[in-house]
Amino acid sequence: MNRRELHAALSRAGVADGYYRIEGVHEPVPTPTDFLFLRQASDGVWETGAYERGTYEIIARHPSEQDACGHLLRLLL
Repeated sequence: MNRRELHAALSRAGVADGYYRIEGVHEPVPTPTDFLFLRQASDGVWETGAYERGTYEIIARHPSEQDACGHLLRLLL
């Protein structure tokens, strides 16, 4: 599963748009106060985590986009 497929799966499952941010695919405006995220780090590793009160907290780092997408999907469902 890639980021676009993840976004489609979350939409089909009825997960509210403001609950998550997927870099380059789903970036809600205005930015929600708190959300789960998936992004690629500067070293090429994929990160999943939570944004709360203006701070990004990394939950896990993943070697592939596919692994990161699966993790975010499990967190949100």
